[in-house]
Amino acid sequence: MKRNFLLSILAVVPAVLMPLAATCQVTPAASPATTERAEPSYKYEVYGGFGYTSLNQVNGSRYGLMGAEASVTRYLGKYFGISGNGAFYSHPVATGNPGSPTVDTVLFGPVLRAPLFARTSAFVRVLIGGEHTGGESQTPNISFAGGVGGGMDYDLNKHFSIRASGDNVASSFTVISPVKGDSPHETWSSRASIGVVYKF
Repeated sequence: MKRNFLLSILAVVPAVLMPLAATCQVTPAASPATTERAEPSYKYEVYGGFGYTSLNQVNGSRYGLMGAEASVTRYLGKYFGISGNGAFYSHPVATGNPGSPTVDTVLFGPVLRAPLFARTSAFVRVLIGGEHTGGESQTPNISFAGGVGGGMDYDLNKHFSIRASGDNVASSFTVISPVKGDSPHETWSSRASIGVVYKF
């Protein structure tokens, strides 16, 4: 009799305490939803677009040239990358240039970028490499070149952006007009470009 009574008490105690323990459990608070837009991270970006350069490096040429500019950038972090840039310009903005000048450049250097607001970001870059002029009989027609520049990107979606950029590039070629000379002269030529970026 006593044994049955004790077994009954032992059975009732868990039955009473189990619901009590369940009601005392605290539900963890749901983490607040982040309101900031998550910015995707990419390792590479490829750019291609329309380009323009002034012709200070081709002495005697009055008008700048139009052409194409392209670049590939490898990002080593969220804001820092290394870029390779190439451009070729062959179409004059207006008639009046002596000869048929062309300019092509191959430049490399670091890029530093930062988000501005919403879909817009900006970057600055330092580029070093070489520049070649054609159609003007300059000797030499290849020069060390380098300069600084920057631009802005507007994101169309997570992979594509529109870019506007500009640079000021220095080079050193011999003077051919109005007086010929063998001494190279340093000149600065401005460049501008607008085109499309693909990020992956």
